[in-house]
Amino acid sequence: MNFKRIIVWFRNDLRTRDQEALYKACQTGAEVIPVYCFDHRHFEPTALGFPKTGNYRAKFLLESVKDLRDNLIDLGGNLILLRGKPEVEVITFAERMEADAIFFSEEVSAEELNVDKSLEKAAWSKGIATESFWQSTLYHIDDLPFPVSQTPEVFTQFRKSVEKMASVRSTYPQPSSINFPSKERLPLEGTIPDLNTYGLEEPEAEHRSVMQFDGGESAGLRRIQAYFWEEDRLKAYKETRNGLIGADYSSKFSAWLALGCISPRTIYEEVKRYEKERKKNQSTYWLVFELIWRDYFRLICKKHGTRVFHIGGIKHQKDSWRRDSADFQRWCEGMTGVPFVDANMRELKYSGFMSNRGRQNVASFLVNDLGIDWTWGASYFESQLIDYDVCSNWGNWMYVGGVGNDPRENRYFNILRQGKNYDGNGDYVRLWIPELAAIKGFDIHHPWELSTTELKSAGVILGDTYPQTMVDLAGVY
Repeated sequence: MNFKRIIVWFRNDLRTRDQEALYKACQTGAEVIPVYCFDHRHFEPTALGFPKTGNYRAKFLLESVKDLRDNLIDLGGNLILLRGKPEVEVITFAERMEADAIFFSEEVSAEELNVDKSLEKAAWSKGIATESFWQSTLYHIDDLPFPVSQTPEVFTQFRKSVEKMASVRSTYPQPSSINFPSKERLPLEGTIPDLNTYGLEEPEAEHRSVMQFDGGESAGLRRIQAYFWEEDRLKAYKETRNGLIGADYSSKFSAWLALGCISPRTIYEEVKRYEKERKKNQSTYWLVFELIWRDYFRLICKKHGTRVFHIGGIKHQKDSWRRDSADFQRWCEGMTGVPFVDANMRELKYSGFMSNRGRQNVASFLVNDLGIDWTWGASYFESQLIDYDVCSNWGNWMYVGGVGNDPRENRYFNILRQGKNYDGNGDYVRLWIPELAAIKGFDIHHPWELSTTELKSAGVILGDTYPQTMVDLAGVY
């Protein structure tokens, strides 16, 4: 079909490279108007009282939108900013601009799909065509060796199938230019809101953060360049990925992947180039392996729909969870009295990030040691994490809650053993829990086992300067 004017509606695909909707729109020769709509529903309080999108995540989003606008301007275009419900505002804008098509990326989760259905229905009633593009995964959905409804429930089977029978498509190039309408035709481009607009405060700079996460495609590409080529960290990724301190123990690409500032295929192509020009080993494979995990959770969400968010998960387990707000709040604040848990939760609270190792441990503690509703933990992560990805977050929490795809019955983490394995000298705990800093070595992980004299010499009074532990963790570690 020949289009005269196309709206490209950006969502979780805030990039100009490997952006199929933008590229295909530009290829038609039509006028192209990129649009982003700030949806107030993404910032409303949850049932638990905290914002659905917290300040770190919101700040990263605002920076990413600004960078997208700058990059589109460099191509001769711009980014029109709307506010409200996209299914209403994008249609209203398309009518006003007399656009005959809306291009956008396909999503998989319930909230996004409801918006899509409403938008497509409204567009159809106005005679506006819609076209969606699948571009959030490494492997394209049409190239899978099985229909989505038959996506394997066990990751290993999924991985082996796609590795053997599917291939990764090439990235789409950045458009050379955008045929953007003249200013006379366009309304005001709109301003980027600030955090105060949504009742959020500017997060304070935190020197203990693993790194500075700047939102946007430009920063994401710089991170790839630094991690792969300038610092040459990829060659040891498998050995260092369970680290806790510093920028380079893992790639940290997740934040830019979450908003689509960079695509998984862009990372894949860089890995292949690295393997050709530098080194191919288990680490280079392992980074791709992690991208396949991301694909898997997205397809599981598409397969199972809203069940991913239900308390019984995809296993329809009986609800037997505790819902103790005070205990949950202690977990959120990093005041459980278990230093390894508290250090990770404080890192999340004060920086918007936590290592993969930390996430597994704090989730296990909430679910297995405290017995608290796993969906509460998933909801809190949604609010706090800079790199929140709906499918990976809820898929992983289902795992820990025992209601997901894990073939194992009990995914329990022995917190003290984990602390000994990954923070044996206590440096990570010491970084985030300064009130325990004077306790030497691994003893910092179990202060309740120290004598009153030992605690006093370190300036620690349990129940005063640091909380008493919420659970009994005595045992082998």
